[in-house]
Amino acid sequence: MAAAAAVFLLLLPLLLASTASAVAGGEKSTHIKLYWHDVVSGPNPTAVPVARAAVTNTSKTAFGAVVVIDDPLTQGPNLKSSKPLGRAQGTYIGAGKDELSLMMNMNFVFQAGKYNGSTIAIMGQNAAFNAVREMAIVGGTGVFRMARGYAQARTHTLDLKTGDATVEYNLYIKH
Repeated sequence: MAAAAAVFLLLLPLLLASTASAVAGGEKSTHIKLYWHDVVSGPNPTAVPVARAAVTNTSKTAFGAVVVIDDPLTQGPNLKSSKPLGRAQGTYIGAGKDELSLMMNMNFVFQAGKYNGSTIAIMGQNAAFNAVREMAIVGGTGVFRMARGYAQARTHTLDLKTGDATVEYNLYIKH
């Protein structure tokens, strides 16, 4: 009996390693490039401020502002002519007191193509004037159930008069 237990203990690490390999072997990696359009101006904005702190009125960084979004996601950078892929739904919050830094909390809801009906959950800091910003992919649904990974954001265009922005997102997803 003791010999059998000793053999089991010696083989246990091998059994666990092969089980982990089998689980990891079924995992996929997906890269998606798309464009996020944050429209704050005009008669049909897709980003709407819903709350602000007293300090927000004098802040140069929008500190304390809470914005709800339902932003279009497209295949290319032109909102009017690019193929729609879905919506970015969630919030961003002015979280930087000394620099424009947003706390992003949003779902990319795919409404077209092979990912139709699936979502990706993104959360993290977005220091908007940095060339590249990285946020965490913290989950997903549908094809992306149990997703993890990261999103890189690069500003494509920013209209300083209106505040409207187009941002290129590269999603690196394990699912």
